[in-house]
Amino acid sequence: MKLSIIMPVLDEAVTLGDTLAALAPLRARGHQLIVVDGGSRDGSLALAALACDEAITAPRGRARQMNAGAARADGEVLLFLHADTQLPEQADAAVLRAVANGADWGRFDVRIDGRSPLLRLVASLMNLRSRLTGIATGDQAIFVRRELFQSLGGYPDQPLMEDIELSRRLRATSRLACLRARVRTSGRRWDNRGVWRTIVLMWRLRWRYWRGVPPEVLAREYQ
Repeated sequence: MKLSIIMPVLDEAVTLGDTLAALAPLRARGHQLIVVDGGSRDGSLALAALACDEAITAPRGRARQMNAGAARADGEVLLFLHADTQLPEQADAAVLRAVANGADWGRFDVRIDGRSPLLRLVASLMNLRSRLTGIATGDQAIFVRRELFQSLGGYPDQPLMEDIELSRRLRATSRLACLRARVRTSGRRWDNRGVWRTIVLMWRLRWRYWRGVPPEVLAREYQ
């Protein structure tokens, strides 16, 4: 069984090289890597073209970019990976083992790398919340059977909370598989905005989303 790893990027040249290099062993084992650029101006697309199977462009927006990548994928399982996130060793074996055991979709636990010691607690709470709610976030490297993803119409075309909405739709079909292996994701937004400020912001945005506030409105607040 083959993975198609889909990575949306936008001006990620600073970290993209390390992320792509870490994925080289998976490509060597026959998995596919598709990088989808949303209009970078820092050379991200040219950099990605040197170290992936396909480097394509798509209209800006994480959901649109990931859907564009999924449309080019030929693996049985899609894995959506942020450009500032690195998979654990043998991530492909962990995903394929979960799928072989009946999982239709899932995600990894997450570790957040940053300056604040509070980020370890933040990551633990994210992982616990995900287990209790059956909702996954993009930072946790969501994976899903390609046929199921296509049957649901892919990611919803919205500028924020696309991972939450996809999780809600997937949760209605099957249970979330929570892998204990941890992806490492950058804590730059936490470092830049402040840990407590970011926590309050994200909880407020999620609460308003559950209350029906349009994602376009929330995206403006997030930015």
